[in-house]
Parts: sequence; C-alpha cells; structure tokens
Amino acid sequence: MPGVGPKSAQRLALHILKRSPAEVEQLARSLIEAKQLVGLCEVCFHLSAEPTCDICRNPQRDPRTICVVADSRDVIALEKTREFMGKYHVLGGVISPMDGIGPEQLNISTLLQRVVADDVQEVIVAVSPTVEGETTTLYLGRLIAPLTKVTRIAFGLPMGGDLEYADEITLARALEGRREIS
Repeated sequence: MPGVGPKSAQRLALHILKRSPAEVEQLARSLIEAKQLVGLCEVCFHLSAEPTCDICRNPQRDPRTICVVADSRDVIALEKTREFMGKYHVLGGVISPMDGIGPEQLNISTLLQRVVADDVQEVIVAVSPTVEGETTTLYLGRLIAPLTKVTRIAFGLPMGGDLEYADEITLARALEGRREIS
C-alpha cells in the first residue's frame, strides 16, 4: 500500500494476526463495504458515498470559485485549513507523457463545462509544483484564461524553515508569492 513501508506493514500484519477471527472478519467486511459504497462525485470527482459530495451539495460554498486539484488527498488537505469556501474539481492526476497520461485522461472537459455553466469567476489551480504539475498548470491556464480568471496557489517556505536550506526555486516562488504586511 502506498505510504506503508516494510516495518509498518509488518506491524499491521502482526496486529491483525493478534485479533480475533471475528474482528478480522469485521475489518474485511468494512473494507469491502467502503469499496462498494464510495465512488466519485458526479460534479467534482471527489470521493463520495453519494452521487454528489457534501461540498458540492453545500449551499454555503461559492460555486463561482473552483479550486482545481490533482486528487482527493489534495481536497482533504485544503479542507483542513478551513480557509477555502468555494468548490473543487479533482482532475484525477496530472499530465505525464512519460506515464501515458495526457489531458484526455483527466477530468478537464468537465471542468471547462462547469466554468461556463456556473459562470465561474475564478479558477484556482492547486497542483504540486513538480514538472508534471507545472505542465498541467500551464495547460489549464492557457485553456481557461479565455473563459475566466485563473490563479494558482503560492509556493514558498514552510513555517519554521530556514532560508539557507531552501533551494533556489522555492525561494524564487516565495518571492513571487509575497504579499503586503498589514
């Protein structure tokens, strides 16, 4: 499983082996049930047990601002900040020619439909600053800019980070994303 190294996997396996057969069966049933019940939101493609996710159904969310992310983990991370009150659109990955992923394999056409249909005022691209992420961001920017305002999240230094240990690209992005102190 992604993110689970050999030691963690061993600890999990030993923990499961110590449990009663009934507890292990309940865990297995829960996993099967989750796989059967959880799908993708028909609107934004975030994980949901309903046809439309809680965020898309929430009338308090601003439908005129859409934050575009690569996958549902990004939605979860952004939601933890409690700062964004718009809606999301999950691409389902990033453009990666080396992996055979082009724009056609991502949820881009539905994003364009939403931008037009919902009179979206701003699309915020929140994709990691990898080579593939930058390619995706530039592609989306060129595609969406004729329709509405396109912005991207700022990148820079983490809290508690030292300038001397930051790479040049991170420092350059931190300078680009600066804002006035008020």
